[in-house]
This record gives sequence, C-alpha cells and structure tokens, in this order.
Amino acid sequence: MLEQTTKMNLLYDFYGSLLTEKQQSLLELYYLEDWSLSEIAEHQGTSRQAVFEAIKRAQATLTDLENKLSLVTKHRTRQELIAELRSQLDADANVRAVAEPIITKLLEID
Repeated sequence: MLEQTTKMNLLYDFYGSLLTEKQQSLLELYYLEDWSLSEIAEHQGTSRQAVFEAIKRAQATLTDLENKLSLVTKHRTRQELIAELRSQLDADANVRAVAEPIITKLLEID
C-alpha cells in the first residue's frame, strides 16, 4: 500500500492540476490526509462505494496521463543520471566545481 501511495502522490504532483477540483479534493483527503473511504464519504455526504469509484477513476486518469506523457518516468531518469554524474565527478573536485552549477540549472528545469 505504501508503494501505491508513493506512486499516486508522485503522479498527483505532476498531473494533479489536470484533474477536476472534486478529484483533487478526494485524492488529497485519501492520500495526503490519510482519510478512510468512510470518512471521506461522510464528509462528502455520499456513499463509500461512490468515493471508492471516484478515487479509482482519478487514479486511472493520473496513470493514463503518465502513460501518454511519461513526465514522472523522465523525471526519475534525469534524477538517476544526475546522481550518477555527481558520483563520477566526486573523483575530481576541479571538474565538480565547474559542473555543479550546470547540474543545479538542470534540476531547476524540473
């Protein structure tokens, strides 16, 4: 469950603004605030099943966006390459001093 929560939070960070306000609210309550389906249903004045289905649809939308745009995948790849580059540069402090501002600029692009 923790892995699913982490994945959904990351997808939400990238694509959450593309969801409806209601979907955003549901995902925030469920994943960020850690509310149960029953708590959300009571808060929304609806059934637990309706909340479950709405969250599933929002999850599917986030997953579909990632499948089409791959922003999270590209972000993770960039992060891995930057970590590898930093590791290689640790051997040479002079080169690291020159490369570090470039790495910082690359990170700001995200």
